[in-house]
Amino acid sequence: MPAPNVFAVALAFLPVIPLQGNLLFTLSHSHFTLVLTMKRTTYTKYNGDLADELSLEDLMQQLSDYLLDSGFQNPYSQFQEMNGDFTMDNLREALRQALESGDFDESMRERLEQMAADGKIEELVDQLINRMEQQEYIRIDQPGDPSNSPSNQGGDVGEGSGQARFEVTDKALDFLGYKTLQDLMASLGRASAGRHDTQYQATGVEANGSIRPYEFGDTLNLDPNATLAAAMTDHAADHPGEPLSWPIEVDYKHLHVQQSDYQSSCATVVMLDCSHSMILYGEDRFTPAKRVAMALSHLIRTQYPGDTLNLVLFHDSAEEIPVSQLARVKVGPHYTNTREGLRMARSILNRQRKEMKQIVMITDGKPSALTLPDGRIYKNAFGLDPLVISETLEEVSKCRRSGIMINTFMLATDPGLVQFVQKVSAMCRGKAYFTTPETLGNYLMMDFMSRKMKTVH
Repeated sequence: MPAPNVFAVALAFLPVIPLQGNLLFTLSHSHFTLVLTMKRTTYTKYNGDLADELSLEDLMQQLSDYLLDSGFQNPYSQFQEMNGDFTMDNLREALRQALESGDFDESMRERLEQMAADGKIEELVDQLINRMEQQEYIRIDQPGDPSNSPSNQGGDVGEGSGQARFEVTDKALDFLGYKTLQDLMASLGRASAGRHDTQYQATGVEANGSIRPYEFGDTLNLDPNATLAAAMTDHAADHPGEPLSWPIEVDYKHLHVQQSDYQSSCATVVMLDCSHSMILYGEDRFTPAKRVAMALSHLIRTQYPGDTLNLVLFHDSAEEIPVSQLARVKVGPHYTNTREGLRMARSILNRQRKEMKQIVMITDGKPSALTLPDGRIYKNAFGLDPLVISETLEEVSKCRRSGIMINTFMLATDPGLVQFVQKVSAMCRGKAYFTTPETLGNYLMMDFMSRKMKTVH
C-alpha cells in the first residue's frame, strides 16, 4: 500500500485554502489542484465634463480684446458688434466665438464640434460662466440693484441698459496684466527684475566690492581681510621691530564693512491720455496703453513691493482711478488737459513718502484744454495755444521743483509735439520716447527696469 500523501492528509479537513486573494488550492482525499486566478480591470473612455477641462486662463486671454475694449470700432475684430458692453448676452456670445475660433487640440476640437452638433454649446457656455464666477474672474450684477451699477469714473465707462451685467474682477485684471507682462518680458529677452539702483551706497548683504570703516548703525557685513589688515597694521605700529605674534587683538576701530548699492523705493503715477484722438485715425492707441498699465501694476506688486503705482486719466479734465476700474475705461471726452493731469499726479506724489518719484505720461496729442481758476474749461484744438502751453510748462516746472521726473511716451510724431515733449523732458531731466502702440510696452518696461538716463528718438 503506497504511503499516504502527507500534504493531503494534513489539509484533508480544508477543502479550499485562499492564498493572497488570487491563488487557490482545491484539495480532495486523492489529489489537489492548483488554480491561479487573476484580477480583471476594465478600461472605458473618459467622458468627463468638458467645461471643467477647458482652461479658463486660455479663455480669458482669448476674451482680452473684448474685456479691455476702449471704444475703438475695429472692423476686423470678432467682438466689434459688442461695443465693449459688459452684458451677460455679450459675454455668452464672446464665449461662443472663443470656442468656435480658439486654438484647441484635435481631440478637444472634435468634442466641441460634437457638442455643437448635439445642440449643447449653450449649456457649455453657461457652465463656463459659472466657473468664471466661482473662480472670481467675473462678478455678475443683476439688474435693478443700484449698489451694483457702475460709477461713471475714469472716462466713459458705459451706461446701464437694464440687462444682467458682469464686471471684470481684480483677479482677472491681474491675470491679464501678468500675461501682458510675460509677453513684454519675452520680447525683451533676458532681463532681471531687481530693485531700483541709485548713485548712493549703503552697507548690505549684496556687496559691490567697495569697503569702508564700520560706523554705528551699519549692517555688520564685515570684510575679514580689511579688518585683519587694519589690526595687523596697528599691531606692527605699536610693536616696531618685533615679529608678528598671534593672537592679534581686533578693536572697534579696525572693523571694515563691505558696501552694497543703496536701493530705493519709487512712487509712480501713470498718466493715460483718454482723449478721442487715442482711437481716431484708424488706430487703437488706448487699449495697448491700458495693457501696459496693467502689466506695470503686476510688475510693481510682485517685484517691487516697496513701490506704489497710481493711475490718472486726463481728457477735458483729469481724475484718479483705481486699477480695478481700468478694464472698463473708454476714451472720452474729446480734449487733452495735460496740465490738470500733471497737477493731479504731482499732488498724489507729494503725499507719497518715497525717495524717487516719477510720472509716466502716455499721450498722442498736444495739450488742448486748460482748467481756469474759476473751474471753467478753456479749450482750443487748433495748434499749440500759447496760454495752454505756458500753463502746462509752469506745471512741469512745479514738478521739477518737487523732485518729480517726467518720462513721456509719445504715440505721435508731429513736429510741434516733438518740440513740446523735448522741452518737458529737458525741464524735468526725464526721457522722451517717440513710439507706436506696438512698441510702447517694450520701451516702457525697458525704461522702468534699466533706469538709464537717455532719450530715445
